[in-house]
Parts: sequence; C-alpha cells; structure tokens
Amino acid sequence: MRRRDFIKLIAGSAASWPLTAGAQQAGKLPTIGFLGAAKRSAYSQWDAAFVQRLRELGWIEGRTITIEYRWAEGRSERYAEIANEFVQLKVNVIVTWGTAAVVAAKRATMEIPIVFAATGDPVGTGLSNQLPDGAGKRIGLFREIVPDLRRLAIMTNIGSPIGALEMSEAQAAAHKLGLEVLPLEIRRAEDIAPAFEALRGDAQALYVVSEPLAGTNMVRINTLALGLRLPTVHGLREYAEAGGLMSYGPNIPDLFRRAADYVDKILRGAKPGDIPVEQPTKFDLVINLTTAKALGLTIPESILARADELIE
Repeated sequence: MRRRDFIKLIAGSAASWPLTAGAQQAGKLPTIGFLGAAKRSAYSQWDAAFVQRLRELGWIEGRTITIEYRWAEGRSERYAEIANEFVQLKVNVIVTWGTAAVVAAKRATMEIPIVFAATGDPVGTGLSNQLPDGAGKRIGLFREIVPDLRRLAIMTNIGSPIGALEMSEAQAAAHKLGLEVLPLEIRRAEDIAPAFEALRGDAQALYVVSEPLAGTNMVRINTLALGLRLPTVHGLREYAEAGGLMSYGPNIPDLFRRAADYVDKILRGAKPGDIPVEQPTKFDLVINLTTAKALGLTIPESILARADELIE
C-alpha cells in the first residue's frame, strides 16, 4: 500500500467514527478489544503499561472494565480476523498498534473507535512511533559503533506497509553515508533462515526493520545474525534485550500508557475526532554489551555515555 493510499483510508474512516463510545448495555462492563500484532511474550511490557495506566485512571480489569486480548503473532491475515471478531463482540473501543493492524481494524468497522498505541504513519486517534523517521539517526549511531561499515543488509517484511516505508527511509539514509545496501525481503517466518543463507559473507552488519513479523521472531533473527558475526541495529529496545547489538527508538511502554489516557477519554464520552495524534516524547538508546563482547566489538565511550541502558 502506498503512503498516500494509507492516509486516505485512515482519514476517510476516522471521519465516520461515532461521537461517543456508544451506550452501554445494562449490567455490561465497558469492553476493550486489544489487538496485539505480534506475540504476547515479545512485548509483554507494552500491555502491562497500558493496563497499569488504566488502573490509575480507575479502570480495573474484571471489576470496572473487560479487556479481550487477541494476538496475531506477526501473521497479517489474522489482523482482519481479530478485528471482525471484536465487531461481533461489540467492544466499545479497539486498541492496537502497527500500521497493518490499524488498517485492518479500520476496514472492519466504521462505528467502533480505534486507538492506535503506536504506528509509523498515523492519521486519526493515537500515537505515532516515528520509527521510519528515526532510520537516519539509527544508522548514524550504528556507524559510530562499526566505523568501517561499508555493506549494510536491511531486513524487512515487504508485505508490511510500515516495513516497506522504513526500508525506504533506511536505504536513503545508508546511501547518504555512502553505504552499499543489501535488501533482505521476507513475508513469513519461513523466509528468515533462507534470507540469512543468501546473505552469508556479503554484509558487514544488519539493520532489522521493526514490525510484527520481525518482532515475533526477534530471538531467531538475532541468533542467526550472531552466527554470521553480524552486528545488528533495531528500532525497539526489546530487540536489543533479545540479543541485538543496538537499538534506538521511542519508548513504546510510555506510548501504551498514553494510549490508556485516550481510551479513558473515549469511554467517558469524549469525541474521538477531537483527540489529536501525538508524538513520542521518550527515546531510548540501548546497547547490549554481552552481544558486543561476543562479536569482539569495543563500544566507543561517546556511545556509552549517551546510552539510556547498557545490557550486561
């Protein structure tokens, strides 16, 4: 999907949202449909931050609110299935993240308010994660760690709209630095190992585009990269925690806390159209020193001094 088509789709459906979350059935708790684009274990801190903030706002799961969790595990065909299930359940609001999941939810309903906790190319109600826009900063920091870098592989799920967008941004940033780019395009988990086999000996490092398929398989990707002695750079801290060398990007648990504020306002009668998209305010630079040691890399003091977290 082209960027312009995505914006048109979101803008068109956002205009048709109801002014409130809808009347409650007698005796029925307000219900949130939580569409997790990856697997729960990959991003457990995200939904925990969301639930904690709801609790602070007076929404207690099982007492004052019901949350229906569904996890697509990086399989794009599941987004529409889950969204349609939420429509059948008549949830009061859908919370999701990731561009493809947001698009699927919009296509499933023009009546239920949708809050995106983090998406890369947003128009509507939610929070932008700015992952594509951070590609240049990410690669610039990475090159300080790998100063002799000349050939950079970039892995993305080419079937993901935001994955394709970030791939484009990363390629442009790499070319500005005079790097040769080796694209690694995947569409499903079964494509990951063959992609690494095709790469063997050709690249010096790997940029992994952060999206649900990669997130679901982050440990596998980092393990295969380490086997080829490839330093990796990512947009989310969870990838560095799963063995990647470096990550730089928005603090997603913070975005999920802020998404809970959106849900609170909607359930209390706010008009979704009056709630603007907001940008991230917290960004984290995370370095995995254990991975650096395994790769025989020495992290420059200038990077260590700027890091928000060092994993040992």
